[in-house]
Amino acid sequence: MTQHETDHTPVRTKPWNFGLLSSEEFGEAEKELVLAVLDKKRVFRFLGSDKEQSEAFKLERLYRERTGAKHALAVNAGTSALVSALIGAGVGPGDEVIVPAYTYIATAAAVLIARAVPVIVEADDSLTMDPKAFEAAITPYTKAVIPVHMRGVPCRMDEIIEIADRRGIIVIEDVAQANGGSYKGRPLGSFGRAGCFSFQQYKLVTAGEGGMLVTNDDTLYARANIYHDSAFVYWDMNADIRQPPFPGENYRLSEINAALALAQSKRIEALVAKLRRIKSWIVSAIADLPQFKLQSIPDPQGDVSYSLVFYLPTSEQARRFSQRLAREGIPNGTIGNNGFADRHIYKNWTYVLEKRGASERDTPWNCASYKGNVQYSPDMCPNTLDWLGRAVAIGLHQHMTEQDRDDVVNAIRKTAAAF
Repeated sequence: MTQHETDHTPVRTKPWNFGLLSSEEFGEAEKELVLAVLDKKRVFRFLGSDKEQSEAFKLERLYRERTGAKHALAVNAGTSALVSALIGAGVGPGDEVIVPAYTYIATAAAVLIARAVPVIVEADDSLTMDPKAFEAAITPYTKAVIPVHMRGVPCRMDEIIEIADRRGIIVIEDVAQANGGSYKGRPLGSFGRAGCFSFQQYKLVTAGEGGMLVTNDDTLYARANIYHDSAFVYWDMNADIRQPPFPGENYRLSEINAALALAQSKRIEALVAKLRRIKSWIVSAIADLPQFKLQSIPDPQGDVSYSLVFYLPTSEQARRFSQRLAREGIPNGTIGNNGFADRHIYKNWTYVLEKRGASERDTPWNCASYKGNVQYSPDMCPNTLDWLGRAVAIGLHQHMTEQDRDDVVNAIRKTAAAF
């Protein structure tokens, strides 16, 4: 027996007291910008004609500069950004939109809100969309695809873009969980016809709620702008919107939320750099272990790096590894077995699988415009369920010290030795 196998003292006895990635960074910058909004008494972005006074306008400018996009549109949620992008791209009744089996339910919900039909495809060992599954799911009704950069990991964008371009499919990136990430040197969100970000509190940048759409497409931007505000053309008479107005929603971002997102977004590069250093060190220190397989990362240099995932040979081994790792003082989870119905896993998207819309009489699936016949079942994506069932995940945090990092490595190595 090794010393690790006979040592019953946990590697870590110190509490694991890390908060959320985003709100743990709240400080003077957030206070200064939010209080400035209150001092200006301008909490609605279209109050007055001076755009430069708007925090939402400044936030849009930052994301245009960061992503290299021609246009940016601040909205009140990541879901709103997706819906506006889909509507902006002309997606609607009769269309199919391909989405991965592992993403938050809001990705599929956005497709339904646009009155299109979500088609669910497999994720691979990166836990992002499998390009082969994407291409196999294309039908004459496919209008768009939404690759989702899950848990900060960039999708296989070379393959996805190649397939989409060859087959005439619109790409809309869901960057909700990967703000600050990149793929082969290019910012995530800059590959598709549009990129959509979220500023919800669990994300790397938070405004409590909020989102951003970026695009180089003039028509998509104009239509998204109209849709995100049913009265937009009346608020901003100087906007260069060369599209006829049509009914929209109210997805406007408030100035207070914009100020929070702006303060947070200004520090994202430094935040991601810290996370990458921590994760790369841990990965290099456990890469030699034969007991498990590390998650495939399509571009490790672009990984936002707040999640460490590895796979055991079976789901039962993953469960036992997770439990033993927790006894060593390292909180973790088996992604497919958290004790609750995780809405990031397609089998728990109840209203999607049951084809249930807001109205029974007229849903995207049964409307006269839709000629397809998409079918769903809880076991339709067995590869995704297999990867998730064998996965163990550890959340990383920018405030981790060298000791915290070493504790993770030592606990993993000790647990692996017992296997």
